[in-house]
Amino acid sequence: MEQTAILFDLDGTLLPMDNQVFIETYMKLLALKVAPMGFEPKALIKALWKGVDGMVHNQGGQTNEQVFWDIFAGQLGERVKELLPEFTHFYTHEFDQAKAVVGYQPLAGEAVKLARQKADRVILATTPQFPIEGILTRMKWAGLSPEWFDDITYYSNMCYCKPNPDYYRAILEKYDIRPENALMIGNDVNEDIIGAGKAGLGTYLVTDCQIGDDSSIFAPSGTFADLIEYLEKRPDKENM
Repeated sequence: MEQTAILFDLDGTLLPMDNQVFIETYMKLLALKVAPMGFEPKALIKALWKGVDGMVHNQGGQTNEQVFWDIFAGQLGERVKELLPEFTHFYTHEFDQAKAVVGYQPLAGEAVKLARQKADRVILATTPQFPIEGILTRMKWAGLSPEWFDDITYYSNMCYCKPNPDYYRAILEKYDIRPENALMIGNDVNEDIIGAGKAGLGTYLVTDCQIGDDSSIFAPSGTFADLIEYLEKRPDKENM
């Protein structure tokens, strides 16, 4: 029997948020962290965004982590690489303050548990631009356990980013899953729905924190409560 998979986005899907407010808060916290280290906050934030852009345009030659740190150090000097432990500490400590500007979806855990009944693999397909520590912290805010997922994408284990269809292809190839046997659930029309659709996956657009115009797409959509009903109607994996 062929393997099946359900993929979940994190930010704005399992973890409700206003993306702009979250990013602004995250950047302020990071600037406060690096100021005592001798780096000018504005220069560091500018370098960080250049690194992010590099990851978005990564075509698979290196991991996103390698791309980011090469660009980041190229902007700020090789000394910044010595501060990697400080950045890790940031994502497990100071970053936690950003929880104040995100929401909580009480049905998130139920959705993931339902997915486990419906598919052989359940994957947290969150944008792989963060180290694992930053993702685990946000999962904690959402009330999610890493053990509920067969895989989590982050910047060390991916060589592509959304909305590149190769991001989705890489996930499915890892588990020998055909695109038509996979479902991507997300809130971002471009990154989650169009990107996954170009790779041949089925999609479901969660509209609670929707990003982008959905007028040009033809995919199931609805609130998170609607998603629960949608998943409940899918056959269990043993009956497929």
